[in-house]
Amino acid sequence: MDVDYFELGSGPLALCIHGFPDTPHTWRHLMPRLADAGFRVVAPYLRGYNADLPPDGGYQVGAMVSDAIGLHEALGGDGDAVIVGSDMGALATYGAIDLAPDRWKRAVTMAAAPHGVLADAFLDYDMIRRIYYIFMLQTDTADAILERDPYGWLKSIWDYFSAGYDSTEDMEYLQQTLAKPENLWAATRGIFKARLNADYHLEKYAAEQAAGDGPFQVPIRYLHGTDDGVFPARLAKAADGALGEHGELKFIDGVGHFLHLEKPEVVNDLVVEWVTAGSA
Repeated sequence: MDVDYFELGSGPLALCIHGFPDTPHTWRHLMPRLADAGFRVVAPYLRGYNADLPPDGGYQVGAMVSDAIGLHEALGGDGDAVIVGSDMGALATYGAIDLAPDRWKRAVTMAAAPHGVLADAFLDYDMIRRIYYIFMLQTDTADAILERDPYGWLKSIWDYFSAGYDSTEDMEYLQQTLAKPENLWAATRGIFKARLNADYHLEKYAAEQAAGDGPFQVPIRYLHGTDDGVFPARLAKAADGALGEHGELKFIDGVGHFLHLEKPEVVNDLVVEWVTAGSA
């Protein structure tokens, strides 16, 4: 499968993986900072978002873990590579550093906890209410919504994930990215049907699917907004025990799910500080 990506800078690989409902454009503030810090920054599209749909039809998290490791290999990454992921990209990051720790020097995740913590959170009533869209995307009702006003609905997701953030620019890129019906389906129903239903899992990604609970050998910093509209901070606190002895959890005050867009300078500083720690 061919993967489209944005690229900036030279040096050790810094792989930045976006989430839902987002695009690699989400890293527009972070990429120059990482490039200035001496990294070759690569921000790929999640499978299903770019022009080349996955031939195997796999949209589970394990497939995204495989893609992250495959990109490290294809781009000539080594043990000095770092990986950054937000939301769904964070889930891919946890699996990648768990399954292939020798490939990554350090990692940063945002807005989504390790798999086991997230699974426990899914049993919380308030969390169930907040992730209504995941359950809705399992049903035929989703087809009607996506046919009638897909971008109005996706804009509403942005608005409650990060209340008060102006997502106009991000929505323009998202609309361009998902202009084809098959991409819109893949980024919504495809990914989220595979998120909840193991019937949509491919056996070849079994090891990748099982990875990502922690604790992790790779030093990892997890950033979470105190006002996250979908994953409440009180539940994210449980991640502290899953990161391992080389991990740390930091809350960013006054921001929601897209914390790297709401307070880019604060988040950029925390990312660059972490991924360059110990460098000569």
